[in-house]
Amino acid sequence: MARFATGTGPSQRQLRVSEQVRHAVSQVLARGDVRDDTLENAVIAISEVRMSPDLKIATCFVSPVGAVDSEGVISALNKNAKFIRGRAAAHLKQMKYMPEFRFRIDTSFDNYAKIDALLRKPEVTRDLVDDEDDDGGDPNPGDVPGHDGNGND
Repeated sequence: MARFATGTGPSQRQLRVSEQVRHAVSQVLARGDVRDDTLENAVIAISEVRMSPDLKIATCFVSPVGAVDSEGVISALNKNAKFIRGRAAAHLKQMKYMPEFRFRIDTSFDNYAKIDALLRKPEVTRDLVDDEDDDGGDPNPGDVPGHDGNGND
């Protein structure tokens, strides 16, 4: 049996540690300990941290709020990653090894906005309204046991 299951998600320990790392990095950035012109003028939201299975690499997904140059913010964070790691160590004393921080741009909000824009298109809205009228408002007609949703019992 393999020690690490492949294809299953992150372990409970990875999830717990990633949340602790997210809080620690957020505190370091909120206090303004990092002296960088790009970072001092930017509001940075850390939406997620993913830990490697051995807990030695933490990939922080950040989204600069209101920043024009998001790539500049990411490069500034990566340039100051060792300093942030040292400051975050005070909040993560329970860890045997302090993880290496890597910062990536979070594109999930862009994906959510695209999906929302698609759902708000008139063609999609029209189709959704037509579907509700056709089946009498039942959002899940196929959920009835012995009924296939097509009128064939």
